[in-house]
Amino acid sequence: MPLELDSLRKAVGALHDVLMKSNDTKFMNGLDEIARNAIKSGAIKHFEFTYELCWKSVKRWLEENVSSTAVDGVTRRELFRLAAENRLIVDVEQWMRHHEARNLTSHTYNPTVAESIYAAANDFACDARSLLGALEARND
Repeated sequence: MPLELDSLRKAVGALHDVLMKSNDTKFMNGLDEIARNAIKSGAIKHFEFTYELCWKSVKRWLEENVSSTAVDGVTRRELFRLAAENRLIVDVEQWMRHHEARNLTSHTYNPTVAESIYAAANDFACDARSLLGALEARND
């Protein structure tokens, strides 16, 4: 049964859009510090829910296409290992770094942590788009 990917597609697109805007130096320099921080906070929030949709989509794909019990009780690392074995993702360690950054999102009140998560969101966007492409190509 095909996965419903509309939510993931929209989330990946929204993350891309907010990162494009936040990486637009001319635009960002025209804003005051409060507005710049708000845009970066929005990028972090988009990263957070896009990451959640990504790993849940991987889990559902594996349940549908490998085995309904293949991911029961597995660790996140094991989930990503299974995703790599099934050619949904390329780099398990990179996805673990995305996972670690996601776990830090509750600490975004710390400006240093927020900046590191914002940087991680930029790295993640490409991997999320690749995952979406793999899911779309193999969504049968």
